[in-house]
Amino acid sequence: MNGKIRVNSLFGIKLKDSKGYMIKRLIILLLLIIFTPVCAEAIQAKNGYEVRVGISDTDFARYYFQDVEVSSTDDFVLIDKSNNNVICEFLANTPATVSMKENLFDIYMNGKEVASGLKGPIVASSDTGFLYIPNLKRAGKTAIYRGTFELTKSDSKDNLFSVVNVLDIQSYLRGVVPNEMPVKFGLEALKAQTVTARNYVLKPREKNYHNFDVCDSVACQVYYGAGSESELSDRAIAETENIVAMSNGELILALYSSTAGGYTEDYENAFFDAAPKGFPPPIKTYLRGVPDNDKIKPLKTEGDVREFYLSTPTTFDNKSPYFRWDRAWEVKELEDVLKGTLKTNSSTGFVKPALNCESDFGKLRDIKVIRRGISGKAVAVEIQTDKNNFVVEKELVIRRVFQKDSKPLPSANIVFDFSQDAKGNLEKIVVHGGGFGHGVGMSQWGAGMMSAMGYSYDQILKHYYSGISIATYPIILTNEPGKDTDSVYFYTKEKKGVLFVENKFRFSELIVVVNSRELRYELAPHLFKPTQIDLSPYMKKGRNEVTFILPYNDNQKKSLRLYIELGKTGETEHD
Repeated sequence: MNGKIRVNSLFGIKLKDSKGYMIKRLIILLLLIIFTPVCAEAIQAKNGYEVRVGISDTDFARYYFQDVEVSSTDDFVLIDKSNNNVICEFLANTPATVSMKENLFDIYMNGKEVASGLKGPIVASSDTGFLYIPNLKRAGKTAIYRGTFELTKSDSKDNLFSVVNVLDIQSYLRGVVPNEMPVKFGLEALKAQTVTARNYVLKPREKNYHNFDVCDSVACQVYYGAGSESELSDRAIAETENIVAMSNGELILALYSSTAGGYTEDYENAFFDAAPKGFPPPIKTYLRGVPDNDKIKPLKTEGDVREFYLSTPTTFDNKSPYFRWDRAWEVKELEDVLKGTLKTNSSTGFVKPALNCESDFGKLRDIKVIRRGISGKAVAVEIQTDKNNFVVEKELVIRRVFQKDSKPLPSANIVFDFSQDAKGNLEKIVVHGGGFGHGVGMSQWGAGMMSAMGYSYDQILKHYYSGISIATYPIILTNEPGKDTDSVYFYTKEKKGVLFVENKFRFSELIVVVNSRELRYELAPHLFKPTQIDLSPYMKKGRNEVTFILPYNDNQKKSLRLYIELGKTGETEHD
């Protein structure tokens, strides 16, 4: 009967099935009993998914090198990945120099050649130590790293290679979260940051690198390695293990910035699609601008925007040092700035007409915001001179054009004030602004305030991302060897969770082991919507363990996709 559930005792297993399936199930479940009498680990779940992080130099200026030294706090080895041969073993804190010529790797120790002409990539690995690059500093101290180093030749640059730190995503996050958000913001804010950071690396907005998934700087997410880990952020990472934010069954693009200024912005008003390049891009329903409270009225007019950013309404961002700010220029100072920045940013395509020669700028006459986003963010600004009118689009380009002391504006949430001399000529320009960053998605300072006010991490995320669900990372099962069984671990404060089963390829049954309870479901095929199965009766507060087992089917070689949406309950579907 479709949708029917049967709960079995762990000891009440019938030893019958084709292809040895029931034998495998018996072994798995007996191992649960023997080795984990309280909290069973059905099979060893993955400690997160593998992440490849490009490591830059101390100034975050370079990601490609001709030579580099690598070492470890304990004994380590270098391996030629092209043939998996060990090149050499090194004692703790002994630097190995890796260089490249003629697009091949050479290895040296204490100035003496150890190996040459290696195809690579070259892998540095230590069973018990932290890897490091001598003289590479992060936050003023030598950076140390979990996982392995992989030195991989550039696809486009001769005799240059990148240093890639390869590690599981949980370990990666331990070096990200305390560097992206102050630990003092509190546990729930750190949990929210962890989920956004996990989403960010699993679903980046665009991929700009060939040898690695993500860089280690503010251009991606700040990653300082194991030396920056914190006990509280480690707890936040552990207690959000395998948790992601989803919309309509897919991971969201979890953008975040320092300070929204009390009102976040729509995605399409701040970003453009990289391929094909276009601005504005299609909307993302979960990245919609929202005010921090219902008392903030919609910013529909120039007067509304001016009132909002020239005042200090009560918002979640009030404690940020960038909640409200000002920048001022004498007219000659701003003219000199604009001549340079308009020319520099003309290559982006967001300055029209392009300024190719500074002498074509002329004298500044006026500045007008001609298009704004929902938060009042300047999306298009017209700069009027006696020679031309320049339209600047996109918030980041606007920030870079209106520099002060060679620094871009903190945000594009801006209003202009002008003063004139006795003859009516521009004399001084002042920008009043609010926020720091693009303002789309989660505001980190806002998350910190919400955490202090008692909001949970899921409430924080659902405030900043419209209509999302908090769920476990989707698992794909197939009848291929080794891919028909998988486990997921996750924490929850509420014993609520619904399993979503995307069964487009018409599997007939699924075994689910929830905290040592074996459940067997007969599935109905759904081409257009997932089957929902309420797991709440079998969940517990704290860490939960769920194993999925796909029965063998000779005629079925396709896949089944599963994830658990947390904080939700409902009746198991019957068809």
